[in-house]
Order: sequence, then C-alpha cells, then structure tokens
Amino acid sequence: MTLAETTLLEDPDCRRATALTPVREPTRERGGARDVIVPIPADFRLASGEKLNQPNIVGRLHGRIGAPVVVVAGGISAGRFVHRTETNGLGWWSGAVSVRGPIDLSRLQVLAVDFAPGAEFLDKAVTITTQDQARLLALVLNHLKIERVAAFVGCSYGGMVGLAFAELFPDWAEQLIIVSAAHRAHPQATAWRGIQRRILQFAVAAGRPEEGVALARELAMTTYRTAEEFDDRFDTTAPSAVGGAYPVCDYLTARGQAYRTHTTPARWLSMSDSLDRHSVTPEAITTPVTLIGFTSDRLVPIDDIRELAARLPTLWRFVEAPSLYGHDAFLKEDAFVGDILRAALKDIKA
Repeated sequence: MTLAETTLLEDPDCRRATALTPVREPTRERGGARDVIVPIPADFRLASGEKLNQPNIVGRLHGRIGAPVVVVAGGISAGRFVHRTETNGLGWWSGAVSVRGPIDLSRLQVLAVDFAPGAEFLDKAVTITTQDQARLLALVLNHLKIERVAAFVGCSYGGMVGLAFAELFPDWAEQLIIVSAAHRAHPQATAWRGIQRRILQFAVAAGRPEEGVALARELAMTTYRTAEEFDDRFDTTAPSAVGGAYPVCDYLTARGQAYRTHTTPARWLSMSDSLDRHSVTPEAITTPVTLIGFTSDRLVPIDDIRELAARLPTLWRFVEAPSLYGHDAFLKEDAFVGDILRAALKDIKA
C-alpha cells in the first residue's frame, strides 16, 4: 500500500500528551470491561425538540483501571462492545483495541457507548444529530467525572460524532483521530441512503419490516465496498433462467438475511437520517486532529476529507491511501490504520 501524508503542526506543544483525568473504577467484569449506565435527564431534548424514549445511555470501559481514557466510536452498527470480552465475544474493532494493540488496553482505558436511539425503546423514528450524540457522550463523561480524555478516535459515523464533540466541547479531548469521516454528508451518499430509507418505509407499509431491513442492508453493502473487490470476488455466471440469482446476489442476500433482526426499521431510519444531517464547521474545531482517508471510499469521498484537512486550523497529520475495501477499509486495513493509531497515541502517559 502507498500513501500520501501531510503534517502541518510541527510544534509539539499543540498536542499535549497527557490525559488529565484518569478514571478509577473499583470492579470490572472478567476480561477487564465494565458497563456504565447513565440516566438521561428528564429535561434532555434533542436538537429537534424531541425527547428520547429511553431512560439511560450505556457505555463500557475497557482496559487498565486508572489509565488515561480514550473514547472510541464506530459506525452506526457499532456500540460499546469494541473489544473482545467474556460477555460479548468478538468486539467490533478488536483489530485496533486490544492488549498491546494499537489502542493498547495494557496502558489505556477505552470508553465506548451505544449510540442512541436504543432499538428496544423506539417505536417510531426520531430526528437525532451528531451533536445530539456528542451531548449524550458528555453525560457519560460527566457521570464518570472525566474532565479530559487523552484522545477521541472516531470511525465513519463515530468520526462525525468526534468532530461534533470537538466543535461543542473544544477543551474535552487532547486530540482527535478521525477515520473515514468528514465535516458533511456527500450528496451521493445521501442519495444511496435515501433509497435505502424508502425501501424500508415501503416494506414497513407492506407489513414486511424484516425483509425491508434485509433489502436496505443489501443495497448498503454495495456502497461500503469497491467495484474492484466485487470484480475479484464474484464471477458473472448467469442463472439458468430470468429471476435467478447471480453469485454476487447470493452474497448480498446472505448479508441482508444476517442483518434483518440486527436492528429495527425505526432505528435504521433514525441513524441513516442522522448521517445525512451531519454538518460541522471545520474552522471551529481547535483540537489537534489526525485524519485518515481512503481514496476508494465512495461514501466519504477523499475530496471531502481533503477539504476538511485544508479547513482545520489545528490539523496535525493527514494520511490518505488506496484500499480494495472502500469505506470498510477502516475495519479491514488493520496494519495500516494500526500504525497511525500507535504513532498518534504513543506519547500518552499515565
């Protein structure tokens, strides 16, 4: 893999290397993790004026007790189980978060949260923004009495939330590491997601919500990856008759079926819409930022990340690279992303 890199901040003082407020928790589950359940205040309202129909926001602390805290946030399907644990098997980003891994649980604590809205409390879609998610994260940090985090590492939707968090709370994170996310949603990505939402709404109206989730997921999978990967993986053998499945269709059907009970239509609609509402002002972000983008990403085009890099007043490092995996590269290119994470986090001291 080849990469292009821009480093703008040469002054080491612009990127302090200590977390001011480590968290000391008395007990942990086996595997070094512990859930944190934080009540949502009765007067908490989303930017839309709507109220969340859930009592709590749930986070999870992983790693060494008393160590500096790193917030980690992923895509809309990610949640608090970021690391391999006794209670949840393989975490969504175990390739990066592990003992002696790029985000090293032997010397750091990781805080991850379940994005709102929670599917179990949602009977209809709500209008929720990345700024709303940042404010909910702030509830968890306040509950834990964390006045400063060593870093906020955000990928995809989590990167959007990280940018919104830094805009709203400029002094809360020592640094941002943003992967496959930009300051806005690209109109082409909005177009794809809009079709997914209409498929889902049509299926719900027809009384077939799980099939709607599966079909929307199938379409989404075609936007996460690249044409080159599909060309490598699938042949073009035609079915015996019209209406039959081509090899790539069998793959997509399997992925959709595996996802159909993973979420509810209301939560899908809420989170998909939240992606498209995302908007921050790069010039307002004063936290030092490391940016990682992939030139094959169609959901977050590299030109948008380049624009974000050009407009950030405190860009520390910008790395872009090709990948066969498109938007999913942040989950697939473990070694490449891991090297950048290690470099960004290496100076954090307890």
